Amino acid sequence: MTELMTAAQMRATEEAAIAAGRTTGLALMERAGRAVVAAVFQRWPALSEGAHAALVLCGPGNNGGDGFVIARRLRDLGWAVTVQIFGDAARLPPDARRMHDLWAASGPVAPLGPCEGGVDLVVDALFGTGLTRPLPQAVAEAVARPSRGGDQVQRVAVDAPSGLNLDTGAIPGGQGVFLADLTVTFHTAKPGHYLGAGPAVCGQLVCADIGLGGSGGNLAGSPPAAGSLRLAEPVTADTGPGLRVFPGAAIAKLAATGHKYDFGHAVVLAGGVGRGGAGRLAARAALRAGAGLVTMLCPPAALQENAARMDAVMLRACRDAEAFEALVDDRVTALCLGPGLGVGERTRSLVAAVCARRAGARAGRDPAVVLDADALTSFAPAPDALFALLHPRCILTPHEGEFGRLFPDLALSARAGMSKVEAVRHAAARAGCVVLLKGADTVIARPDGAASLHAAVYDRAVPWLATAGAGDVLAGLIAGLAAPASAPELICVAEAAAWLHVEAARAFGPGLIAEDLPDMLPEVFRRVAG
Repeated sequence: MTELMTAAQMRATEEAAIAAGRTTGLALMERAGRAVVAAVFQRWPALSEGAHAALVLCGPGNNGGDGFVIARRLRDLGWAVTVQIFGDAARLPPDARRMHDLWAASGPVAPLGPCEGGVDLVVDALFGTGLTRPLPQAVAEAVARPSRGGDQVQRVAVDAPSGLNLDTGAIPGGQGVFLADLTVTFHTAKPGHYLGAGPAVCGQLVCADIGLGGSGGNLAGSPPAAGSLRLAEPVTADTGPGLRVFPGAAIAKLAATGHKYDFGHAVVLAGGVGRGGAGRLAARAALRAGAGLVTMLCPPAALQENAARMDAVMLRACRDAEAFEALVDDRVTALCLGPGLGVGERTRSLVAAVCARRAGARAGRDPAVVLDADALTSFAPAPDALFALLHPRCILTPHEGEFGRLFPDLALSARAGMSKVEAVRHAAARAGCVVLLKGADTVIARPDGAASLHAAVYDRAVPWLATAGAGDVLAGLIAGLAAPASAPELICVAEAAAWLHVEAARAFGPGLIAEDLPDMLPEVFRRVAG
């Protein structure tokens, strides 16, 4: 997996490398500019041949210095290059000023304004990683100005499209942003490339190595470190068979041997008559994900309805919390409740009973508890009552509406500019357990600030996953992956579940309904196993 760095962390990494004598600011700038040109030619091979024209927009900081390198490189390759600058060149940082002077020795630098001739490429090297405020008016007009050449003009951003906050994925002020076809960032991606509006304005994202050392790799078989943020993405072992470390390490059924109780017993609590569909989706997903046994508990009146729809999932009648206590033995290793359970006192009492369960004589650790949907909404009037019940083996899986009901202050702060990652970190610390906030940019956090971002964006975008019941399947997936004795800690389980959820949707394609997701998991598992 890849560690994602904030803008401040990236600056600190560069400064540390320079201070240690491993590189210089000028060398980093030269490598960055050349990497952008190489990425442009890889994306648009036709631009690597013949004479073309470019407009390079340079800003008042080191991002502008990268732009001057790009301009010089393109000119050396025979391009006609127009360079415009925002701000006073005399006030550029030293390294950027040096790159400006190298360009200016043989080429003019104009202030921001209309470009007189047609161009094939527009380069945004205005603000890069550091902007957290709305674009100045002159810059907003420049990035929005259509270039002569129409649809044939390609647009590339250096580090980030100007106007995008790379820590949050927000566009400060809500408008004024460079719309890129290609964004080239350096060393490692930043949160804003994947959060919020980032994917929509970045186009294609390329991460280039500029010689800063390790690229932020994080061993997928290990939990994330406290306070870190990593991107949940497949990782293949360097040696041995093709089994992917992630998500393979979280899929117990890919092991060579095992007894059904080695793979755990997951219990899904479902709603009453006419409300069992969500619970059935979760139960089927838990079974497909790898639980050795799955039992669904439902009110007595709903037994017949559920029995007609399921075979491999066991059914038991459960009227209330007292009945739950009598039914569930100490071999239960994961519990999922909320999908279709109903909002009210019965659900609150069941949540309390489930969270009170601890490891029995035949279990090595407390059962995992997945709380979703109605199990969360039932506590909306008094979220602290829920938090008092939770323990570290719980995981909350809200969508944005449910998150806002449990953490209204954090939801408000996120709308006002707080990073989604920071909001979920604060939520996990308050709840005392893992929190997974669903979305195309799913964020998962542990109480100590360890966080993971799972992004269904760019070439993994699956708009057809926005369908009723998909969240119920995800809750069941988490329960099924958490049930085996060999399951990793919950944040790693949640990472794997989010990835498998999207891969199942990708395997099916448009037209997907929630019932299709569990049945696509075997195909995904085969690909994971190599």
